[in-house]
Amino acid sequence: MRRKRGNRRIRREIECFALFLIFLAGWLGTAQAAPQVGAQAYALLEASTGRVLLEHNADAELPMASTTKIMTCIVAIEEGDLDAVVEVPDEAVGVEGSSMYLQRGETLTLRDLLYGLMLASGNDAAVTIAVHIAGSVENFAAKMNEKAVEFGAVHTHFVTPNGLPAEGHYTTAHDLAKISAYAMGNETFREIVGTSSKNLPQDDDSPARYLRSKNKMLYQYEGGNGVKTGYTKAAGKCLSAGAARGGMQLVAVVLNDGDMFLDCYALLDYGFSEYSMQRVAQAGEPLGSLQVQGGVEDRVEIAINDEIALPLRAEEYKIIERKVNVVSEIQAPVRRGTVVGTIEFRLGEELCASREIVATQDVAENTYEYNLSKILEQWIG
Repeated sequence: MRRKRGNRRIRREIECFALFLIFLAGWLGTAQAAPQVGAQAYALLEASTGRVLLEHNADAELPMASTTKIMTCIVAIEEGDLDAVVEVPDEAVGVEGSSMYLQRGETLTLRDLLYGLMLASGNDAAVTIAVHIAGSVENFAAKMNEKAVEFGAVHTHFVTPNGLPAEGHYTTAHDLAKISAYAMGNETFREIVGTSSKNLPQDDDSPARYLRSKNKMLYQYEGGNGVKTGYTKAAGKCLSAGAARGGMQLVAVVLNDGDMFLDCYALLDYGFSEYSMQRVAQAGEPLGSLQVQGGVEDRVEIAINDEIALPLRAEEYKIIERKVNVVSEIQAPVRRGTVVGTIEFRLGEELCASREIVATQDVAENTYEYNLSKILEQWIG
């Protein structure tokens, strides 16, 4: 009898432990599972490093509707005078789709036009800005394409400044995330896209306007700070959504997604729950010394030039590898800040970051003139 009771107790303990393992496995699976997203393509990216945290079909070339205006806005900010007074050209009046309802000959500052572009999604504002900056829509599109190439959005091509359907006008989820991350690095851009509403007062030839952002990120999602919505029948619903928490700026992009806000929220939730910014190197962190040839000193101290912080999972932080690549020796004279190599941080084959390694001191060349000057200094002193 005692043996049966003992056996039952052991079975109960085994069953309880098994249930605990099932619960634990389920909980871990929930914590680590990627969200189910209905977009034709999506990408989740950390802005400061460009690291892609999650993606699907992210290099498919697709129309992107009014998310185009992210590039329109950043090009105008970088190339224009925001306080310049701009006259609305004929070709901007009555442009189809979302509008500021600009009037022929009306004047506004470029700054106000940018608020109309990003909050009201004014297609007429986009054309006005393009003509003001570049003289024509075609010339402005060329500037947009040049800018895209600058930061590696090589699967993107712009034809219009507003995203209305046009042959050859496309991007990818990954490229649009890159473009958004670049733009969010600009303080003026962040201020504009982070504004939920704005009043433009009446003046001599412009009516008063009330602008309200169509981006629900700003008032529905914790830390939401941009970026842009878009919709056409050809592109479907598109969204680039930015949010910042705990020192980490994420950008989630969905293309052709019927539940664009909910899916971006899910992507961002995943990013903030699974990743955090981890400092893997400090600016000035010493890395030893290098041999100096022909110098008044035999060696020069070297260090990492910049702080490096990366979006990492807890387990990734434990296994990230650093690889130091420096020259074997350096010829005098050496100037403080001279680049002598690089340090890389890798997770397997993935290169997460690369920074310069520099000399931290001057080393003069060991010449007759140098030694004579030192002797004179000692003699005079």
